[in-house]
Amino acid sequence: MGVMGTVSLPFLGMVIVVLTQVTNMIVSKMAMSNGLSSFILVLYSNAISAVILLPLSLLFHRSPRPPLTFSILCRFFLLALIGCFAQIFGYAGVRYSSPTLGTAMLNLVPAFTFILAIICRMEKLDLKKSSSLAKSVGALVSVAGAFVVTFYKGPPIMFSSSFSYSSNQIFSSQSHWVLGGFLLADESLLASMWYILQATILKKHPAVLTITFFYCFFISIISLAISLVAERDPSAWRLKLDVGLLAVLYSVSKQQIPLILLHFQAQGNAYPLLFT
Repeated sequence: MGVMGTVSLPFLGMVIVVLTQVTNMIVSKMAMSNGLSSFILVLYSNAISAVILLPLSLLFHRSPRPPLTFSILCRFFLLALIGCFAQIFGYAGVRYSSPTLGTAMLNLVPAFTFILAIICRMEKLDLKKSSSLAKSVGALVSVAGAFVVTFYKGPPIMFSSSFSYSSNQIFSSQSHWVLGGFLLADESLLASMWYILQATILKKHPAVLTITFFYCFFISIISLAISLVAERDPSAWRLKLDVGLLAVLYSVSKQQIPLILLHFQAQGNAYPLLFT
């Protein structure tokens, strides 16, 4: 078990991460179809995560704890700002399309991250090297695949000849699908920016739990401000004992994904992206 067990643990962890992401898309789609606001979902899930992470960060980062400077806090806030809009776009994209498209669009994250890493000079593009060539081809294939799944939607599966769709219904469904695809593409771009920024933050402040706490805490503040403007109906803020509550609680587990990604940072920045 020695070496093989050590090597397989990161793979197992990232498989769990992917399964959590996919399941969260399915549960959140059900909840939003049942009336749950995506803004409220982002707010409550991050607020609960922040409450859970606060004592953990104080417990596990007691000594030595990296100093929290104003510059670091600003980076935390920027990370949360990117993450907040990534979550909002992601949930909105799934609401307009489907978890299937959401899962397929995750393939854009490695491509966007590779491109941004080159722009930020964190990665060198040398097409003479097989590794660099493979990454470039992979990025092109990912982008091409995203365009295909966004602009092509197969005919609906009908179980009975009694079902019929008007041209307006079909056009509306297709336009929603394309809109969902663009929102999910925006989420992937923001997620890639998040990866690049968290890599720079981790070098200056390697306290993973502290980073994740402030990440969720600042998202709670940002999403609260957005929700106060977007959700004027008081009933939208109330959670019932239904799939909406389940979606919020399950999303809390999804907020712990940064912990796993940062924990496996030693495997390299591209390692977690292989599983997205």
